[in-house]
Amino acid sequence: MKRIFYLLLVLLWVACENDDSFSTSTGLRLSFSVDTLQMDTIFSRTPSSTYAFWVHNHNDDGIRISTVKLKRGNQSGYRVNVDGVYLDNSNGSQTNNVEIRRKDSLLVFVELTAPETRQKEPLLVEDDLLFALESGAEQKVCLRAWAWDAQRLYDMQIKKDTVIETGVPLIVYGTLQVDKGVKLTIKNTDLYFHDGAGMNVDGQLETDHVTMRGDRLDDMFDYLPYDRVSNQWEGVRFSESSTGNVLKYTEIRNADEALVCDSSKLDLSVYRLEMDHCIVHNSNSTGVKIVNSYASLNYCQLTNAGGDCLAVYGGEVNVNYCTIAQFYPFSADRGAALFFSNRGTTASANPLKITCIGSIMTGYEDDVVMGDDTSEGTEFDYHFANCLLRTPAVDDAERFTNIIWEKPDDEVQGKLHFVKIDEDNLDYDFHLDEKSTAKGMGCY
Repeated sequence: MKRIFYLLLVLLWVACENDDSFSTSTGLRLSFSVDTLQMDTIFSRTPSSTYAFWVHNHNDDGIRISTVKLKRGNQSGYRVNVDGVYLDNSNGSQTNNVEIRRKDSLLVFVELTAPETRQKEPLLVEDDLLFALESGAEQKVCLRAWAWDAQRLYDMQIKKDTVIETGVPLIVYGTLQVDKGVKLTIKNTDLYFHDGAGMNVDGQLETDHVTMRGDRLDDMFDYLPYDRVSNQWEGVRFSESSTGNVLKYTEIRNADEALVCDSSKLDLSVYRLEMDHCIVHNSNSTGVKIVNSYASLNYCQLTNAGGDCLAVYGGEVNVNYCTIAQFYPFSADRGAALFFSNRGTTASANPLKITCIGSIMTGYEDDVVMGDDTSEGTEFDYHFANCLLRTPAVDDAERFTNIIWEKPDDEVQGKLHFVKIDEDNLDYDFHLDEKSTAKGMGCY
């Protein structure tokens, strides 16, 4: 029995000796989970997400790393943590005497806050993370990212007529406020809204070739950019005092409630909202909500909303040659493609008149066109002509003219109308597929 006990002690001692054995052989090398750590495009002076990679020692002996350092020191903006140890700038952006036992690994974390590039286009920012082994050998992992200069707007208040047209992106923090009686014109500009940011219009907004989206340029997962994830920012709201708003060739995506017209006194002498060749896509709540307003939507794509893609509560609204498709992927409790009602968003009734011409309204559900007449004696007037509607057929020739009634058993239905509906990667292209029965309809 004693012999067995002593034998176990010897074996344990040998195992410990092997684990603690470190070699300076020049033939030993580390292995890395990546040769180049490729980060996403980031805005200058804005911290990136944290990226990581593994350093493996697959050898039968331990390896000591004399130094781990950034080749450019603290000049590139990269920050590195090696197995819990930060590469301190006061020590030349390096750490020393790192051990990796045999068959063991350590984790390296990397972040970047890039300095301004003073360029209009994204600029490559690169550095090398150098591993100097005790044997004298040196290995490296390349760090690469693209930095993009941007102008930052913090709770900006527009107090006089203003035109924004800039060659660099605008990052909006807080609220971009347009005061009553003031007109803001935005042209040929991309606005990136930070988490919780949004636009509130008490005056007037005109946009032309504008994109509004969240400010996350990185990926949630390897296959999924944040740009395909909803609820990145608040959205655009037109208050009761706002009128004469015109949006042309404007894309609003990945917001919470993307575009809202609050209830106001109905004025049929001027459109409160005109949208021409616009895209509102991937909203967490409603895509476009119009309350008791005179509005016109022409050649617009309204797609994928947690609530309704288009919701109309009273007023007079014209929908011409629009593609309204409800394939929101994040909830089975998604709203309709089109919802229209004369009851308003409160207890009050709002007379409704809605006209839809040449439009496509489809989605996952068997019925994605919802009318709600709940205010007895209040006008509830609607007309559809030359449209494709995914809803049970209605025998009403006065209100429905030349309609393609889409049914669940049709050979081409729902997502098959479009070039790409990729639910796995949340990638969509709502141009019509060549086999679609909706030729001549919709915004494309």
